Amino acid sequence: MQPGFFFLFFPLSILISILTCAIQRAFGYKQVLHRSWGQAENICASFCALYFVGGIRYLYAVGISAGGPAALWSSWLITVVCCCITAATLAEICSSIPLSGSIYIWAAECGGPKYGRLAGFVVAFWSTTAWTSFLASINQGTMYYLLSEASVFGVDINFPGAFDASNVKFRAVVWAGAQFFLWTAVGINFIHPRYFRYVFFTAAGVMLLDWALTLIWLPIGVSKTYGFQDSSFFTTYYNGTGAPTGWNWLLSFLFTSGCLTGFDASGHVAEETKNASLTAARGIFWSCAISALLGTPIIFLFLVCSPSIDTLFSLGAPQPFVQIYTLALGRGGQLVMTTIAICGLWFDTSICIIAASRLVFAVARDGILPGSEWIGRVKPDGQPKNAVLFVGIVASLILCTVLPSPVAFTSLVSAGAIPTIAAYALIPALRLFVTPGKLKTAKWSLGRLSTPFQWIAMIWNTFLLATLISPYYFPVTIEYFNFAPVIFGAVTIFGVIAFFVVPEDKWLSRRKLIEINQNEAWGRHEGQSTMASGEEASDHKHD
Repeated sequence: MQPGFFFLFFPLSILISILTCAIQRAFGYKQVLHRSWGQAENICASFCALYFVGGIRYLYAVGISAGGPAALWSSWLITVVCCCITAATLAEICSSIPLSGSIYIWAAECGGPKYGRLAGFVVAFWSTTAWTSFLASINQGTMYYLLSEASVFGVDINFPGAFDASNVKFRAVVWAGAQFFLWTAVGINFIHPRYFRYVFFTAAGVMLLDWALTLIWLPIGVSKTYGFQDSSFFTTYYNGTGAPTGWNWLLSFLFTSGCLTGFDASGHVAEETKNASLTAARGIFWSCAISALLGTPIIFLFLVCSPSIDTLFSLGAPQPFVQIYTLALGRGGQLVMTTIAICGLWFDTSICIIAASRLVFAVARDGILPGSEWIGRVKPDGQPKNAVLFVGIVASLILCTVLPSPVAFTSLVSAGAIPTIAAYALIPALRLFVTPGKLKTAKWSLGRLSTPFQWIAMIWNTFLLATLISPYYFPVTIEYFNFAPVIFGAVTIFGVIAFFVVPEDKWLSRRKLIEINQNEAWGRHEGQSTMASGEEASDHKHD
């Protein structure tokens, strides 16, 4: 490093750190979490939570069902652009408000004095539901990989009935195994933050290895076995949902958006990140951009290497890609790829617990959740371990819904994506219509692109929300009814109830909500960062 660069960079880093601490004090927060993670750990938080390769594999058959290959790749390209714009929009807000709980606090601040508290409470319940549901879904997918090995090696598990989710004994095995993977991932979250950084790096390494082997090994295997698809496959339309043609095509966005949702994880760990007003914002945007960039060749590769559509939907394994790997790479090769996929999903769970627990901690710190005093406690090493345990318990309870009915669990998991997308749409909408021109002090700023990007993010995520709450399969019967909007509505009602039940003066974020909308420049008035409440600050300015 050149001496001149050092003398320029070092004071800038100190200034950003001081600014971040001033922002926390301005919101009435005291630094209680450890602050030992840097840019690499922060990007890994969102990059590993997204795990784009695992998401593409998990939802590939869903994407083919809705529009076929033609819809899958074209919808993906649209999704890549719009999700990166959404990530940039949220990153700008995070740069202004780098606190744990990120998305919930962003909604509260963008809602202004009039609507901020209501928006914050609703988004708090939305996001908590989403992240805990993600955890349940990931571990169910892990077990589908593991049980698919039985079909590859001809192991007779002796299930009376079908070897799929329609069989209660199959669901019981999935439940037991998913609980094991979940709680081992919870356990690793109790290690000291100084050592957890190696979990971040190992997780990213496993996922990049998964990406590289898939990109290199899979086409080699396909070229020696059943061969590649020709160019006409990319223009093939397929309707596996029974929906009208246009509607069926739009349902392909269920697949594409699901693979790039969760980049707000970097914001959830902002309070534990050095120079968070820049570092966390970069983590949000670049984790999404990198996942989109690396995921694009995987999409086209899977289409080139895909068996015919009829063959794809005739595969009998719970996770079709296990048998696709078997066709292309043989038993030994697929075992390697499946093992890496299972490890990737386990690390994905571990990182998602980090994001979910920090969100829950922030919500509890502000007194919104039942049992907030216990959940919001921080251990001497600067970790919210009670919040970690709470997240594990809730995800474990969600997994129990797999036992009585596969439809109930599937609907609950699908409802996990809806609250996140709804929050992605609500926050830019609030900035546009409620607090326009505010929060312009971001160190990571979009400049003149800020307002256009907010419009795109709002319209795009509103469109996705409409797609997610629509029926998935037609004709609509109780067996295939999409209960996700019902669950989403119930969660929203819980948030509104909490808004009325929790006293306004007990909500910590209220302390500065009015003041930040009156004065968007941090520290503009002397002594502002050390005032105990927004009301005290207002009195001081009038004195």
